[in-house]
Amino acid sequence: AAVDIQPACLGLYCGRTVLAVNGSVETYGDCGVCPRGQRTDDNKICRECMGSPDRYDWLYLGFMAMLPLVLHWFFIEWYSGKKSSSALLQHLTALLECSLAAAVTLLLSDPAGSLRLRSCRVQKLSDWYTMLYNPSPDYITTVHCTHEAVYPLYTIVFIYYAFCLVLMMLLRPLLVKKIACGLGKSDRFKSIYAALYFFPILTVLQAVGGGLLYYAFPYIILVLSLVTLAVYMSASEVESFKDLLVRKKRLVVLFSHWLLHAYGIISISKLDKLEQDLPLLALVPAPALFYLITAKYTEPSRILSEGGNGH
Repeated sequence: AAVDIQPACLGLYCGRTVLAVNGSVETYGDCGVCPRGQRTDDNKICRECMGSPDRYDWLYLGFMAMLPLVLHWFFIEWYSGKKSSSALLQHLTALLECSLAAAVTLLLSDPAGSLRLRSCRVQKLSDWYTMLYNPSPDYITTVHCTHEAVYPLYTIVFIYYAFCLVLMMLLRPLLVKKIACGLGKSDRFKSIYAALYFFPILTVLQAVGGGLLYYAFPYIILVLSLVTLAVYMSASEVESFKDLLVRKKRLVVLFSHWLLHAYGIISISKLDKLEQDLPLLALVPAPALFYLITAKYTEPSRILSEGGNGH
């Protein structure tokens, strides 16, 4: 009864914290921001998040974890050159860094010491941007109710990026200094310098577009993997299956893109109905096969020569 006479709790994400529980009677505080790890229920009461991330949430976290790893691999390959034999070891070191960072992040997250996560369920896009929904009851005073309604999907990414950066600074310079003998002194650390640029960019991307990425990442994976595969095959002058088999590196790149295709398809379908969704994975090789089949018909020199013959 004491709760009913309190003024209404305005704002989409403002709530009352539970101060004390006496049997079935709860005592609530003033309307305001919910503590970390809690979000409001339908009655505007801050309740502790007791759920676990669903399959889609884990796929999203996997995507955010893959971003720095893929960028590490890209810049290692970009700056290693053909003379250096250290690229493979650097690739493995980057994989080790990101894997350790992910494990440490999960172990430190609630519940601590476990690879499981305690989380709040994402209900809508606005859950990611609670800072935009602080109410102003008298149009003068703003009640600040900004909190992590999607706990911990928003902040755990920042923690992971921080550990990735620390582990990279601890492990990679020593490795590069010892094994990157094929590179000049100015080139051997360029992949590390690149990471010092893209980590802040990824952090801003998560801070500003985390909610948008949550809903769009499966389609981003599919589009980017298709575009990068086509660009790579074109740049490598791959026009037939024989060209793929000439170098093992091309096969590794191809299978990597296939894994990304599969990840994107699984993220879109969520594998809710296995008998319907699993056959979709048969589409994974389709873009590469289509490219190889049609490459000989779209070869620029052939088009130019046929155009010249026509005139």
